[in-house]
Amino acid sequence: MVLQDEDLAEYALSEALKQGATYAEARLQVNTDKEASLKNGEVEPLGYGESLGIGVRVMYGKGMAFGATNRLQKDSVIDLARTLVKNAKSASKYFKEKLKMSEEDSFIAKWGAVEEQKLEEIDSSQMIVSLKEMEKEVLSIAGATSIPFRLFYLSLSVEEKFYVNSQGTRLESRVPRVSFFGILTGHQAGNVVQRAVQMGASGGWEVYERVRMLERIKEESKTIVDILAKAEKFSSEEMDVIVGPEVAGIMAHESVGHPSEADRVLGREAAQAGESYLVASDIGRQVGSSQAFISDDPTIPGSSGYYLYDDEGVPARKRRLIAEGRITEFLQNRETASRFGIKSNGAARANDYSREPIVRMANTYVEPGDMRLEEMIRSVKKGVMIKNFMEWNIDDKRLNQRYVGHESYMIENGELKGLVKAPVLEITTPRLWSSVAARSKDLIFDTATCGKGDPMQGIPVWHGGPYMLLKNVKIGAR
Repeated sequence: MVLQDEDLAEYALSEALKQGATYAEARLQVNTDKEASLKNGEVEPLGYGESLGIGVRVMYGKGMAFGATNRLQKDSVIDLARTLVKNAKSASKYFKEKLKMSEEDSFIAKWGAVEEQKLEEIDSSQMIVSLKEMEKEVLSIAGATSIPFRLFYLSLSVEEKFYVNSQGTRLESRVPRVSFFGILTGHQAGNVVQRAVQMGASGGWEVYERVRMLERIKEESKTIVDILAKAEKFSSEEMDVIVGPEVAGIMAHESVGHPSEADRVLGREAAQAGESYLVASDIGRQVGSSQAFISDDPTIPGSSGYYLYDDEGVPARKRRLIAEGRITEFLQNRETASRFGIKSNGAARANDYSREPIVRMANTYVEPGDMRLEEMIRSVKKGVMIKNFMEWNIDDKRLNQRYVGHESYMIENGELKGLVKAPVLEITTPRLWSSVAARSKDLIFDTATCGKGDPMQGIPVWHGGPYMLLKNVKIGAR
């Protein structure tokens, strides 16, 4: 493990308790990141970053304080702990209610993502060769005229942590990740089609092959050429809609995952990342059909959002957020869970040693059903299949949303027909999930970076699902 200063976390803990803290935790964390990018075939400046430091959080009476330092000496860490206890003590007098955290068991564990070829063994030249292969394939399929703008970005990151708290938990972890982001812009006869592509997973360099990065770029390039040449205009009307796993996933992430974050439910994110249409008493509320099942699961091996313990030392588990259309649980950290009178479900994450853990998603998805895609298509007399999206947006309360299709097809009398241009689905969250009539057996994930907090914390996640049939919804044309 890269971390060499684990004793510093113990010093911070010991000093905080010595100064009267009722609870203390310390997280020694190092993040390393290698980056390579290609813009229209030209290599951009290479990047390398390393962030190493310790974050400490303490409780005293009704107050809590968090702080961090990258000065990894015993005296600096002890001074930090003293300052934080002093701050928490000062803040305590201004709160009416005593601050609490849910009662949790303590654990001693060492865990990590499985990796076959360590990312430290991969140099920048190998990353550039991989990006050049992508460029070559795009040009062989489409040419520089059809796709005049091409941006490829490849990142290899490793996140290592040592976490301790005053209740006896000691955790050591290592999660390497390979991530790709690309933008392809197609142009033909005045028509423009742009597609953003993200891919990634936790693991070593083998992830590049495992998630089919090169093959996926080839497929995306061909699709852009086909849309430019063949897609026809779309007429607005009410019809059945089949959305692909990518669309189902972003719907689950944005309209279920975010509004289920307990800090949003309690109104604490309103001035930062937004609000929630849900309130604390909405457990059991019907917001969808009997076919609506949405979960979040950090424990999926190889996922971008993979972890086995969160950043408060709580074991990770699958969280079923909606079952048969009813709200079943919110995403919780230890402090929000205490307000609901329950245990935490392990949703506290921080992206850097200098950031406090907040309630976050991991891998949010629509659960698969029992229908084959072919059966689903045959069940539609007239409709459209939106396989993936060109763009999306949603309001601050996660209630009103809009999705614009990228690769989309007409369905007529149970058969998939030709490509259509940018169908638009505008719908409310309850209307969306109440329209779910069937789910395919597929379960396909895409990677993403989820933003939340102030200062902003970008966290690696997956979102996904099966193909999902929505009955009788209004589809517009762009």
